[in-house]
Amino acid sequence: MTLSKRFSATSADPIPTSPSSPFRPHSPDSTRPDSLVVVSFYKFADFPDHADLRKPLKQLCQDLVLLISSFSIVAVLHPLSFCGIILAPEGINGSICGTRESVERVLSFIQSDDRLKGLRRIESPVSAEQEAIHHGHSSSSPLAAGEDAPFRWDHVRVKLKKEIVTLGMPDVSPIEKVGKYVSPKDWNALISDPDTVVIDVRNNYETRIGMFKGAVDPCTTAFREFPSWVGDQFQPDDADVEHAKVREGSDESINKDAESPKQKMPKRVAMYCTGGIRCEKASSFMLSKGFDEVYHLKGGILKYLEEIPKTESLWEGECFVFDKRVAVEHGLVQGNFKLCYGCKQPVSDADMEAPEWEYGVSCPYCYLTKSEEEKERARARQRQFEAWGVIGGPDKGRRPAAKADSIKTDQTNDSASG
Repeated sequence: MTLSKRFSATSADPIPTSPSSPFRPHSPDSTRPDSLVVVSFYKFADFPDHADLRKPLKQLCQDLVLLISSFSIVAVLHPLSFCGIILAPEGINGSICGTRESVERVLSFIQSDDRLKGLRRIESPVSAEQEAIHHGHSSSSPLAAGEDAPFRWDHVRVKLKKEIVTLGMPDVSPIEKVGKYVSPKDWNALISDPDTVVIDVRNNYETRIGMFKGAVDPCTTAFREFPSWVGDQFQPDDADVEHAKVREGSDESINKDAESPKQKMPKRVAMYCTGGIRCEKASSFMLSKGFDEVYHLKGGILKYLEEIPKTESLWEGECFVFDKRVAVEHGLVQGNFKLCYGCKQPVSDADMEAPEWEYGVSCPYCYLTKSEEEKERARARQRQFEAWGVIGGPDKGRRPAAKADSIKTDQTNDSASG
């Protein structure tokens, strides 16, 4: 049976909307069935027919995005609040927020393909306060809390890409070889060993707000820069002597390079990232380059912060996450950083006091990189949001009522004149 037939045979069941429905408006009871949960997941797999999954998966997610409203629009309900999923020949990667039942339905549907069984998943709880903001109960808006909402609601994206995490090296496959997983409880001992070089595989805007104690920061702006950094940083043992040789008649630049040989390959490398997916590819890459002992943190920083008490932790700062929570601390509670909507980088209270800060437009990290034209466009978007609660105005994505009425009137006139 082909993948397309297997998935097309399954569709979302109708979601009850009667008073007996388990999906009810927000209440302070955290055990209720409509409590929100965030799950990040991925799986590397041989998945050449990945495109066949896109349509049925997206349809299921859209069916689970539900809006219930009375005539006065006082109740908002989203069994599935947002869904962002990437499908590629090497597997699946995604993040989903919704009620427990809706999230599990999506994950079960994905794992109905044997190749995607055993998804690596990390779950983050959503506080009652975040849920209240998310559902709009603390906002004057009857629909949602806009930019204050910790998660973007009514948002479904299922994309096809070449890689589920972009390294730009299709020959690197975690399916064939990958580093050794280290549980959070064993992580401290590994990175405290002086023979272990600890590497943060994330980008500079992530490392800026938090890292493990003693870790090396490659200062990359994108994951695809990691291979080049490794090549610049480390020299294979059997090439050290050759690297130091200077041929007769070589120029000054070669002599200068010989005077500053690259660092020898470390005995042991331990890597970490947000949820573990980048480390799988990075460890596979490093093994292919001759590194012998390559380890990575199972479940990433998020799993570590969930399981390791702050009193025993070697983590310093906050962990950037790719949703409107911006950052989390130990116990996966929401952190103190906000987001610059001009560049999507985390900003602190001090950053927002800087002269380069303009809400919705720029921050100290992007101010100099933006032209005045770009800043003015950002100001226009911000004015739209403040006026209508959505960028593009209240009629974005639908025919404005005035135009619809006009069309109806024109049709009536045409009929009368005919």
